Amino acid sequence: MKRAFCIFTAIAFLLAPSALQAQAPDKENVFDGAVRLDKTVHDFGDIMVTDGPVSATFTLTNVSGSPSVIYNVASSCGCTSVEWTKKPLKTGESGTVKATYSNDEGGYPFDKTLTIYVSSVKQPIVVHLRGESHEKMSLSQMYPVRFGQLGMKSVEIKAGNMSQEQQKSGEVSVANLGTRPVTIGFSSVSEGLELKVSPNPVPAGGVSKLKYTITADRDHWGKNMYYAVPMVNGKSFKAVVNRSDERKDVGTEAVTSDPDPLLGDGSEKIGVFAVIKENFSSWTKEQKDNGSQPVARESTFSFGRVKAGTRVEASFSITNKGKSAFKAFKVDSETRRTTVAPFPDVPPGCTQDLNVTFDTKGLPSGETLVVLTVMTNSPIRPIMNLFITGWIE
Repeated sequence: MKRAFCIFTAIAFLLAPSALQAQAPDKENVFDGAVRLDKTVHDFGDIMVTDGPVSATFTLTNVSGSPSVIYNVASSCGCTSVEWTKKPLKTGESGTVKATYSNDEGGYPFDKTLTIYVSSVKQPIVVHLRGESHEKMSLSQMYPVRFGQLGMKSVEIKAGNMSQEQQKSGEVSVANLGTRPVTIGFSSVSEGLELKVSPNPVPAGGVSKLKYTITADRDHWGKNMYYAVPMVNGKSFKAVVNRSDERKDVGTEAVTSDPDPLLGDGSEKIGVFAVIKENFSSWTKEQKDNGSQPVARESTFSFGRVKAGTRVEASFSITNKGKSAFKAFKVDSETRRTTVAPFPDVPPGCTQDLNVTFDTKGLPSGETLVVLTVMTNSPIRPIMNLFITGWIE
């Protein structure tokens, strides 16, 4: 049962709705309106240990009205050395951060981070160096998912987090596992997704880049999968996964959750996964100070010990301690075994229960953890995580 309780009656919200609207679309990879990066991820793709050290350069441009300084860059690993522009950057000027990965740790996938500290940006900027280093592998081993001659490392591409009014682009490597050049196209592409392969046609035994671009829209919040059907020389194929490879490495990942039934062995589709949250980049300090502020009385609901098949009724009490209405745009769960009841907007000073039903039918015995992710309109808490935990007998 839902429960709503107000600490006081809100006569009027302190912010008019129009004041909360973004004034202009947010530009990709712009931080605090001060610095623009050319990219936040550099993917080396497949490299060999024998290639030796590999380098990548990130370009930062000062788009603010005052000088900016890159005053430090920290690497997550001693295997990565960093050099950066030390002089102050005037408006419109660019500097660089050059990172060199030693590539001497053996063959394995890697994801190294660089934390960039810029004088005009409040929070440090984190960028990634990714790739997969190999001792010695065949092309089909490097790309264990096949759609005809097209080889891919995974049926799911992870685009990461993005904000509304943004576009986000990235790229992954794909291979031609055949003996003749192939032209790659796509059909049944989800709205908001663009895909392009370059070079195209892909040479026989060669590798190309698959670039994806996602355009966020306010009909999509939280976790979203964008789908497409690869067309190889104008024909679609069902995915064949190399059985020597672990399924979790080529399909969707699950954390006490369900795999995507539209992806994987025997499916014609690939998916691009993104998490979309509210965009507060154009809000003033006053708007943020007068925003909503959701606070959960308890972030974890424990259902104790139950028998498999029990329908657990979980409830989270959320109070809005802010100065404008709290809205939950979407509540995502890691499993389709949960059902979330409709959650109304919560006025300032009011409390509302978020009610969730969790069906334990068919689950194995042992400890269980379900993660709920709430996408909100709160500038200080745009994403809330709630947890359902217990023991199934």
